[in-house]
Amino acid sequence: MPDPDPFWWRDAEPTRPRKVEGGIQINSTRGQVARTWWSQRFLSVLESLGVGGRLSRGRSYARAGQIVSLDIDVGGAVAQVQGSRPQPYQVRLGVPAFGKAEWAAVAQALAEEASYAAALLNGEMPRDIERVFEAVGLSLFPANERDLAMDCSCPDFAVPCKHLAAVCYVLAERFDADPFQILAMRGRHREALLDELRTRRSAAPPPAHGEDLVEAMDRFWVAGDLPEQLAGPRTPPDALLDQVPPFPIEIRGEQVAELLRPAYRALGTEI
Repeated sequence: MPDPDPFWWRDAEPTRPRKVEGGIQINSTRGQVARTWWSQRFLSVLESLGVGGRLSRGRSYARAGQIVSLDIDVGGAVAQVQGSRPQPYQVRLGVPAFGKAEWAAVAQALAEEASYAAALLNGEMPRDIERVFEAVGLSLFPANERDLAMDCSCPDFAVPCKHLAAVCYVLAERFDADPFQILAMRGRHREALLDELRTRRSAAPPPAHGEDLVEAMDRFWVAGDLPEQLAGPRTPPDALLDQVPPFPIEIRGEQVAELLRPAYRALGTEI
């Protein structure tokens, strides 16, 4: 009679994992793990590739600090995750790295748009950066299952297992803090990319419709030619007296305005 519960149906690790002192853990104690759009995008890509449904298996591992070590470099990330066995499991999450020519095309596209360079220099991932990669025939995040390798030395046949899933959560928080680690996995580290952007932007010719700022400042406060005489309607100098209400008293039988009129007219000829 066949075994009603063959070994490949059984949980590969039914016992509690061994406690890790000083292990790597995520800061989120409940709810959503990823805070930035690029980390959320990373996790959503995993879900779109059909592995997202099993990510929750590793959330408790990630929160408990079961990850002994994690290194992110060109081509992906490698980690050690402690399970119930004495030796930690070896975990690898791999993505293809781009070549020199491919990164040159990406850097040129990023340098041509000032907002992209400004965001990266500020430690943020530009919202449209995926379009930049797509325009040169690349994909920043894994595009399909062939673009993502996930391996673990544990006996669990499922991919991702809880150990891989835990690493994915920690990666998401790492990406929150430093989006350049996403680019590093594809083959370009932070300083190398920023140096290339600065070089390409400094070598770019100024826009045809603009002019040098220093030259513009030389003329900024220079006034233009003024007309020799301001043109306008000629108003009699004593016209104001016609707007004044009559005084209630007279001087020697004459209105005060009429006594002042010769003086106003004389002033008008002096101006």
